[in-house]
Amino acid sequence: MKDKTLRRFRYKVTLEIVLKIFACFAGLGIFLLLADGLFNDLLAEVLSHTNIWLYDFFIQNKWTILIIFLLLMLFCSLYFTVNKMSQYILMIVKAIDRVFQKDDKLVTLPPDFAEIENKLNSIKYESLRNQQTAREAEQRKNDLVVYLAHDLKTPLTSVIGYLSLLSEEEDLPLQLRQKYVGISLDKAQRLESLINEFFEITRFSLQNIQLETGEINLSMMLRQLVEEFYPQLAEKGLRCEVESAQQVFYFGDADKLARVFDNLLRNAILYSKEGSLIRVGLWQGEGQAVIKFRNVGRKIPAHQLQNIFEKFYRLDDSRSTKTGGAGLGLAIAKEIVELHGGTIQAQSDDQYTEFTICLPI
Repeated sequence: MKDKTLRRFRYKVTLEIVLKIFACFAGLGIFLLLADGLFNDLLAEVLSHTNIWLYDFFIQNKWTILIIFLLLMLFCSLYFTVNKMSQYILMIVKAIDRVFQKDDKLVTLPPDFAEIENKLNSIKYESLRNQQTAREAEQRKNDLVVYLAHDLKTPLTSVIGYLSLLSEEEDLPLQLRQKYVGISLDKAQRLESLINEFFEITRFSLQNIQLETGEINLSMMLRQLVEEFYPQLAEKGLRCEVESAQQVFYFGDADKLARVFDNLLRNAILYSKEGSLIRVGLWQGEGQAVIKFRNVGRKIPAHQLQNIFEKFYRLDDSRSTKTGGAGLGLAIAKEIVELHGGTIQAQSDDQYTEFTICLPI
């Protein structure tokens, strides 16, 4: 569209210049044809009452005078054409400047430049939307860092407190000592999880994901993944079934894709109703491998579903120590899937929530 509009503008200006040059030379030809008759008579009539020398000068130099006159007309015509073209260029430059102004005013151009106007307005709104998205992401990141820093104090204080009791009270009963050790271990593990989230934020911000590809048996990978999550599934009384009618092989980065599947299954366990069934489906068709993770749980509202793949966005606004994360898992998962040339989507209703990954084969 941009090339078409520029060509139209170039043709219009060129045509205008050519027509004016043609008009000037056509006028020159007409004047030359009439010069011997009308021009001589008219000039004689006008100058008959003036000095005879002036009359002779015009008669002898009539062709030169006519050509000079027409060249002056041509020059004036070209001047106004170039001036008009300069105004067009200046107008477009000002419109481009307006695109980068931080306001919601539209770019307005003459009807001949409607396509350029629409394109510039689209760029302006896209730029404003990207700026708003970046500000929101930065604010979520800053809030998250503040939240995590605050949450670090709770497990650290508990660990120090219980270890101090164990150190100072040598005569503690064995059962109480084991209880304090267990609490300290649990808080230390939570502390490790929070620290890992800080490292995750740093890695996501400072490095791009690079793929190391190879052949992968997706069917086997998903079954192994489910087996590794058996303790978490058993804790909530959940069941997980892998449905795959055939062995599906894919050429990609096994570690990165395992991270994607790990994140989706972890979320499914986290937000599933106790005692429900999680289904993991895999099949190959129409040149792509399709993987689905479906769980029964609370419906994700539409406004949250739109932002679920944005970095630092978390469904859990309460910052629960058990469910609160850095809000990077799905954002990284989307980046990994897209690096493989695939897509990832989410849908949710009152019955279930489902994530679908499509990987081109």
